Amino acid sequence: MTNTTRKHTALPKAQILIEALPWLTRHHGKTVVIKFGGNAMVNEELKAAFAQDVVFLRHAGLKPVVVHGGGPQISAQLDRHGLVSEFKAGLRVTTPEAMDVVRMVLAGQVQRELVGLLNQHGPFAVGMTGEDAHTITATKHQPEIDGELVDIGRVGEITEIDTGAIEALLADGRIPVISSIARSQDDGHVYNVNADTAAAALAAALGAETLMVLTDVEGLYEDWPNSDEVISRLTASELEKLLPDLSSGMVPKMEGCLHAVRNGVTTARVIDGRVQHSILLEIFTDEGIGTMVVPDEEGDPV
Repeated sequence: MTNTTRKHTALPKAQILIEALPWLTRHHGKTVVIKFGGNAMVNEELKAAFAQDVVFLRHAGLKPVVVHGGGPQISAQLDRHGLVSEFKAGLRVTTPEAMDVVRMVLAGQVQRELVGLLNQHGPFAVGMTGEDAHTITATKHQPEIDGELVDIGRVGEITEIDTGAIEALLADGRIPVISSIARSQDDGHVYNVNADTAAAALAAALGAETLMVLTDVEGLYEDWPNSDEVISRLTASELEKLLPDLSSGMVPKMEGCLHAVRNGVTTARVIDGRVQHSILLEIFTDEGIGTMVVPDEEGDPV
């Protein structure tokens, strides 16, 4: 192989790195909260790519924080225990027996696996739940269905976030991996908290630069199911108008994005977790993928 050929094959790599430079500069030292979920959570190749992306962010000078739920894994384990999975208002009905399974699956299985994948690359990841160090506090959540409050068991509504333990880990160069379980504010129980909601609340409390929510769609569709055109960027107010018409699965994700940008997070993004390295594509390229939500008045202090 001649020198000239070698130079040409390497050049595209250099161009990709140079394209990333302004983004690397902009995000350096910033906290980014990533909600891990959907297909990226069950497909082995996507899981490995996710771990590489998060460690890359850490080496690039960002401070990633990972928040996860575990819907498919919880459903599978409940089946094994002969417990029925029931959903109301898009939330899992969580009996005390089901809560034991939820806690076991999230903290003992999903989180452990994710910590293991990240730590193949170095001593970075530390697993915790919202119960640890009072990180997430919640009270019983009762959704309103057809004008009536419905009891869905041990499902929590976040009332308080204490970021002390997360900040200590970030200051030590670690990657916190947080399961969406909360301590109770008032009754001594633990609560199952929607992971999208938990990620958004943590992003706001940490003053994160970005909230990223991995999901199994390309982003927010403009006119689903009539069109698969994705809205690439919208403001908080524009999103608020769309919320009533969204599918139930997208509501907590988009409400989370709205909460985040209304509470100091610079951008919130829903990205397609089925695309390998979607996190790097979103953060370090001009194209970006998925849907980005921004505060109403850009340029104003947020």
